[in-house]
Amino acid sequence: MKKPFVIALALFCTAVLAQTPASAPAAATPTQRLRATVESFDGTKLVVKERSGEVISLVLADNFSVSEVLPIELSAIQPNSYVGVASSPQPDGTLQALEVLVFPEAARGSGEGHYPWDLQPGSMITNATVGDVASTPQGRTLKLRYKGGEQTVTVAANAPVVTFKPADRTLIVPGARVLVTAQLRNGQPTALRALAGRNGFTPPM
Repeated sequence: MKKPFVIALALFCTAVLAQTPASAPAAATPTQRLRATVESFDGTKLVVKERSGEVISLVLADNFSVSEVLPIELSAIQPNSYVGVASSPQPDGTLQALEVLVFPEAARGSGEGHYPWDLQPGSMITNATVGDVASTPQGRTLKLRYKGGEQTVTVAANAPVVTFKPADRTLIVPGARVLVTAQLRNGQPTALRALAGRNGFTPPM
């Protein structure tokens, strides 16, 4: 019996293909983010327990990579920082940050824009360059600018702020908290990338 993860991806792919004209080039299989805890890892197969409680076994892509997510200070968010902010829309049209990822300079421009995110129901993600930064008693207010628009985001003093750096597979140990980018390939759930925390730290993205 196929696992729900496999079924969900297969149904999504079918829906995309059904809406694609026959003359259009084939689209890449969509990816899915798994927020999970590592159950086991033997170098060729990764078994995780997703936050829903589902246990998923994944093979590894040939170019499978690992990055370590680590916490940093709120003060690391400066004008011209390139950030990814997961947020919850507020009634006044502003956004309340759920977390902030400060991208390494080499990753500037990644996923630029403002669009729905799956951290929690109704959440959004804004990958953008920080314009103005204003300190408030509660934290900071950021003006984020991206191609085609801008957003105002309030970041509470206790909001998670993180960055990431390259790591190796030794970080993937039982109990590690991970954010896995996965894709259905040849009928198999396949891990493309893992963002992992050290010593129980949970990637908040």
